[in-house]
Amino acid sequence: MISFSKADPLQDFCVADLSLPQSPAGYSCKSVSEVTVDDFVFTGFRNPGNTSNTNMISVTPAFVAQWPALNGLGVSAGYVEIAPGGRSPIHSHPGGTELIVLIEGTILAGFISSSNKVYMKKLEAHDALIFPQGLLHFQVNAGSVKAKAIVSFSSSNPGLQMTPLALFGNDLPSEILEKVSSIDVAEVKKLKAMFGGTN
Repeated sequence: MISFSKADPLQDFCVADLSLPQSPAGYSCKSVSEVTVDDFVFTGFRNPGNTSNTNMISVTPAFVAQWPALNGLGVSAGYVEIAPGGRSPIHSHPGGTELIVLIEGTILAGFISSSNKVYMKKLEAHDALIFPQGLLHFQVNAGSVKAKAIVSFSSSNPGLQMTPLALFGNDLPSEILEKVSSIDVAEVKKLKAMFGGTN
């Protein structure tokens, strides 16, 4: 079993063997004799997801789980569509920096630094913006047509934490959440009900 990390200079690539468990260093490599050119091609962006949901957004990820050739290379991507009125709720990627390139439409995008300063800009087609690793960020369709973008990450598995779900979609007792958030317990319970939390 061969494993591969971003710093490994001894092999060109390590296409993940998804049938084996993932370790902190990534997946074990598929045998080179089994690797074909198709392992290096991702066609998942041809069929974008459905934007008929609460946030009116679809995200088609190309992370190592969807594209095993990314294993150990330190990159990944995604295709995003946001319908008019849609948004990508505030979230973070603890494992990687994100670069968004807007292909069509107009979005309002931004992030919040660790000193709570907001960096926000209206992006037009062909504009790009960086969201530094781990910082809270968001996108909102600011136009009348569907916004389309390609995102890339500095990790083959950047992770995702949706802030509203992290705060209110959990089983932390409402009374504790009231104390640590300064939000009234009745409002906490209402938000927990909305995001599927308990207690």
